[in-house]
Amino acid sequence: MGSVAILNRRFLSLGFFLLICFAAAMAGALAGYPHVVAWYDDLQKPDWTPAAAAFGSVWTILYGTMAVSAWLVWDREHGGAFPALRLFGYQLGLTLLWSILFFGVQSPDVAAAEIIVLWLVICATVFSFLRIRKLAGYLLVPSWVWVTYAAVLNLSIARNN
Repeated sequence: MGSVAILNRRFLSLGFFLLICFAAAMAGALAGYPHVVAWYDDLQKPDWTPAAAAFGSVWTILYGTMAVSAWLVWDREHGGAFPALRLFGYQLGLTLLWSILFFGVQSPDVAAAEIIVLWLVICATVFSFLRIRKLAGYLLVPSWVWVTYAAVLNLSIARNN
C-alpha cells in the first residue's frame, strides 16, 4: 500500500473516532438539554459547582481527546486493539447513559450509582490504553479526573435534593 493510501486510511480512521465520540456527545447533550434550564437550575448545588456553560466546553475538549486516544490505540494495534477499544466503547456508552439518567430521567441518585461504574471503566480503559500506547492512556486521564469531580458533584447534588 502506498504512503498516500496509508495516510488517507489513518485520517479516515481518526475521522471515524471523532465522529463516534462527538455523536455520543451530541446524544448526551440532546438528552439533557431540554431539562438543564428548568430542572438543573432549581437543584441545590454546592458552591463549587461550575457554571453550566463550563460543562459544554470541558466535555467538548474531553470528547476530542477521547477520540484521539482511541484512534492512537487503533492506529498502533488495529485488530489487536479490540479488547481495549471494547472498554472504550463501554466508557463512551456509560458517559452517554449518565447524561440520560441525570438530566433526561432527572435522577441524580441513579446517576450517582452509574457514575461510579463509569469511573471504574475509565480506570480500566486508561490502564488498558497505557499498555498499548502511553500517550493514548495519558490522553484519557483528564476525562478520568473530570469524571471524578463530576462524581463528587453528582453525589453532593443527590444528597442535597
